[in-house]
Amino acid sequence: MSTSEPTLHEVRNPATEEIIATVQATPPEAVDRAVTRAAGAQRRWAALAPADRARLLRRFAAVVDDHVEELAGLEVREAGHLPGNARGEAGNVRDLLEYAAGGVERLNGRQIPVSGGWNVTLLEPLGVVGVIAPWNFPMPIAGWGLAPALAAGNAVLLKPAETTPLTALRLAELALDAGLPEDLFQVLPGAGSTVGEALVGHPGVAKIVFTGSTRVGKRVMARCAERVKRVTLELGGKSPNIVFADADLERAAAATPMSFLDNAGQDCCARTRVLVQRSVHDRFLEALAPHLESVVVGDPAREGTQMGPLISAAQRDRVRALVGDGHQGIRGTAPTGPGYWFPPTVLTGVAENDPVAVEEVFGPVAVVLPFEDEEDAVRLANATEYGLSGSIWTRDMGRALRVSGAVAAGNLSVNSHSSVRYSTPFGGFKQSGLGRELGPDALSAFTETKNVFLSTEG
Repeated sequence: MSTSEPTLHEVRNPATEEIIATVQATPPEAVDRAVTRAAGAQRRWAALAPADRARLLRRFAAVVDDHVEELAGLEVREAGHLPGNARGEAGNVRDLLEYAAGGVERLNGRQIPVSGGWNVTLLEPLGVVGVIAPWNFPMPIAGWGLAPALAAGNAVLLKPAETTPLTALRLAELALDAGLPEDLFQVLPGAGSTVGEALVGHPGVAKIVFTGSTRVGKRVMARCAERVKRVTLELGGKSPNIVFADADLERAAAATPMSFLDNAGQDCCARTRVLVQRSVHDRFLEALAPHLESVVVGDPAREGTQMGPLISAAQRDRVRALVGDGHQGIRGTAPTGPGYWFPPTVLTGVAENDPVAVEEVFGPVAVVLPFEDEEDAVRLANATEYGLSGSIWTRDMGRALRVSGAVAAGNLSVNSHSSVRYSTPFGGFKQSGLGRELGPDALSAFTETKNVFLSTEG
């Protein structure tokens, strides 16, 4: 494994390109020491009474709540998020900790009737869990793994993305302020190719929770398979937004821009494939145009901004390459000058198999594709390798139920673009991932089930 990684990572504000921090990268060999310390802390943490673990997690949530504005400010500067969204993301970490704390004393096994004795199951913590968080929603997605893993009695080693480590580092400090044991929650900044590889390959890490691209997710899964290591993957998406002729077209059109422009389209749930029934296709585009063109793109710190920048110059260049110059469509405006900007874009007249129609762009770009009927809509919706999310717009609830059952995706909304709530399960079909996060079963995903039989004979 290479140890040539620079000792410092520069963190840039994507709206200005200014360097806002430098962060010490974790040497790969230091991962081993971190795992050893985490294993010791985990044993002490798991030995605490469940009520005491829950109390400490609630205290952690309260400390996060006291620092929502500070955490949001870091998220705005390092990830380019809008201030209101960033406050919600910090609040989501708080709420996840509260929700997970409520599950600590309810993480029950079962008593199963058997002949000749009593049979019970126990849910035991895995040990040390590695969480590899992405740059698009660095704070809340870190919390998706952190909160339930801690609640289930595990230690957590969090590797944030190189471009967005600041909120993770601050959360680790706040955990100590709240009284969580030292070394129970550690943050290991650095590149995926070094720190991430060391974490995934370490025999002392019992599970990896990875959020990122499908390409890298496959690599993580293969490395975990070498040690039969548990893994949860939340990967890419190319989600459909299906608009039937009987839908409230004005409402559907008005809701469409922010279904794929939130976080400048850097969202695995973005509804980037707008499927519109052919009989209302032109009317829908006419209704959509003013909503798209009026989206205000600019510095997140400026009041009235609705969409911020892409995360980096490399990401902007990738989006440009996928969109190309030969497509028709509707385009908004974006700033010129410093910052990683790309205008809101809806492409029309695109072939079903065009790369921009089937590959994850991860930018503020959607395509509109017409369909004939319900069967054709389902065919188009399922015509990608992904299956993470999607929306269905119709007044016919029978159709809503039929299409929901037929679309191969893990998270669907009817007459809405909502995808994620901390109280409901989240995850994808096909190459959008493996396993589920959040919801009432989140803690169980960080446990082993042990079966114990007690003989009552002789």
